[in-house]
Amino acid sequence: MSDTIGVVGLGNAGSALCKALSGRVALVGFDLSQARRDAVGGLAIECVTSAAEVAARADRIILSLPKPEASIAVVDEILAAGHRPEIIIETSTVTPKTAIECHARCRAAGVGFVDAAIAGGVASMAAAKITFFLGGAAEDVAKARPVLDLLADRIFELGPVGAGMGAKVVNNGVMHAVMVVLIEAFAMSTKLGVPMQTMIDILNREEGLMRPLVHRVQERMKQGDYSAGMSVSNARKDSVLALETAQQLGVPLFATLASHTPYEIAEAKGMGNLDYAALAQLWEDWSSVSFQSDA
Repeated sequence: MSDTIGVVGLGNAGSALCKALSGRVALVGFDLSQARRDAVGGLAIECVTSAAEVAARADRIILSLPKPEASIAVVDEILAAGHRPEIIIETSTVTPKTAIECHARCRAAGVGFVDAAIAGGVASMAAAKITFFLGGAAEDVAKARPVLDLLADRIFELGPVGAGMGAKVVNNGVMHAVMVVLIEAFAMSTKLGVPMQTMIDILNREEGLMRPLVHRVQERMKQGDYSAGMSVSNARKDSVLALETAQQLGVPLFATLASHTPYEIAEAKGMGNLDYAALAQLWEDWSSVSFQSDA
């Protein structure tokens, strides 16, 4: 097996991965853009002219590509090359479906494949302090880990291919939705004359933003315990007050307004006396899942 690691895709993320690996292992890379290839010229990496040539030089290949179609096309090009790698590590942000499709192609060709979604920014990548959300069969994970361990601060092994990308999609979805809620909240608090830093300090308390995750999700949803606590009815009332206040202040709400609807549904279903984490039961019904299955 070649000790060389290949990187296909030398954009912001790919070049940061190369920076973290430069001088520690032999590197070969490729990007369609000559400018991208030139940008890593100061690193200890040999740039070649195609993904197929990367496959000819490296048994372990990292993909860092801009869109799902690019990942599928590059996997097809690599597999069509005369020399097939031992493992392809997908770090591009793609859907779980794309990761599963790439894995199926690789499996048919006898090539290992894992999806190793990256959580964190370019700075953590370049510093080899990445958190990976990793999906793949045990034998493929074993092949990928020596590469990922060079780059990682933490690795979550999550199960089959697709789980890594799925976790990133969910994580990013939460971050982006919360960002909208926070902007709405700070528009309201600013109009109320509350200093921005003061509101930050309020939300940064133990009883602030982390409270729903740690208390409601971890201690209630995961255990299926919806007795006592802050009731659905009281939470609905508070939500109504927030909507009324925003209307009085002239602050448009989108995410916060949408989040109010399940409280109305739960109240109408007679769930008013349960802890408001019981809204989870609506999704258990709608999505045919059980939040207590891994308790």
